[in-house]
Amino acid sequence: MIQRSEARLRPSWVLLGPAFVAAIAYVDPGNVAANVSAGAQFGFLLVWVIVAANAMACLVQYLSAKLGLVSGHSLPEAVGARMRRPTRLAYWLQAELVAMATDLAEVVGGAIALYLLFDLPLLTGGIITGVISLLMLMVKDRRGQRTFETVITGLLAVIAVGFLASLFVSAPPVAEVAGGLVPKFAGTESVLIAAAMLGATVMPHAVYLHSGLARDRHGHPEPGPARRMLLRVTRWDVGVAMVIAGAVNLSMVLVAATNLQGLENTDSIEGAHAAVADTLGTTVALLFAIGLLASGLASSSVGAYAGAMIMQGLFYRSIPMVLRRLITLLPALVILAIGVDPSRALVLSQVVLSFGIPFALIPLIRLTSDRSLMGEDTNHRLTTIAGWAIAALISLLNVVLIYLTLTG
Repeated sequence: MIQRSEARLRPSWVLLGPAFVAAIAYVDPGNVAANVSAGAQFGFLLVWVIVAANAMACLVQYLSAKLGLVSGHSLPEAVGARMRRPTRLAYWLQAELVAMATDLAEVVGGAIALYLLFDLPLLTGGIITGVISLLMLMVKDRRGQRTFETVITGLLAVIAVGFLASLFVSAPPVAEVAGGLVPKFAGTESVLIAAAMLGATVMPHAVYLHSGLARDRHGHPEPGPARRMLLRVTRWDVGVAMVIAGAVNLSMVLVAATNLQGLENTDSIEGAHAAVADTLGTTVALLFAIGLLASGLASSSVGAYAGAMIMQGLFYRSIPMVLRRLITLLPALVILAIGVDPSRALVLSQVVLSFGIPFALIPLIRLTSDRSLMGEDTNHRLTTIAGWAIAALISLLNVVLIYLTLTG
């Protein structure tokens, strides 16, 4: 726990970090697949989805971090304490399904990147991605959260450079980008891609994780100046991290819309990479592949970290990290082994994630609006309204998606 005197002495920038770990979830390979598909297929039509989703993410991640700081509990702990065991078990099962979908996107994305860079077989690349992510988690266990945050933040910088570089080579037309800010769809497939983009941006496991990251990093300060300072720093932490993640996601859509729309075979990451090489040059394509690899490695370790926190929070027990890594890695390796189109698997995994979002958001909004738990830091009424509106919008989009998919 941070003492007030210590909190006053430490520069605010030193306290940044937890949101940058959570932000990795917002730039994982699932984002690459969903965003590149959106731009290549629909041009600038779905730019508004990225902007809206990033704004939602800012509020959601701040509420998660605030819950951890103020209550001293992670979101899974706070939820589990209010459920009977059968309900907890059902809740954990859906959270684990989301975790597996997350791992699928991250491991498959890392495998694709290794294939693009070194021509490795996808299955071999998936195994390498899983092993490296496990080594990164061992760094966290042995060297502490600060070292882990530093490693992840470094990878976030690599991801940002990898995907933003192409904007400087071929700038998108401003008028068409502005037109994409108007909310609209163009058929069932655009709704499917929008749901995938949303699932890839507002990530359930990042919501669960951030509350524990903030609590573990900053402790559970008593009400007063120290807590107010930490909450203020947390707003900056979330804001800066989400701006970086949002810029990376937007760049993916804009680059695909500007350079890949109308080209053949751009519905896969491999095809998009080849098209980028043809239109923007091999250097930009190399940076694209490096950014994808950094995304897969970082997000895979963060996803496994979140899965462990979910289980520990709900059942107050943990399993060895190696065993847990093998369990969540298995579906991804099966997908790679049987030859399922990896890019399509990535997009569909993000749709699965979007269905898990309400199960994270609804408890988060209820808990942070509970004055008996949050005291003077209870959500403002407008914050609560905005939170419920976000949860309702995402749920509605999922219902529309099911309807259009079944009737289309």
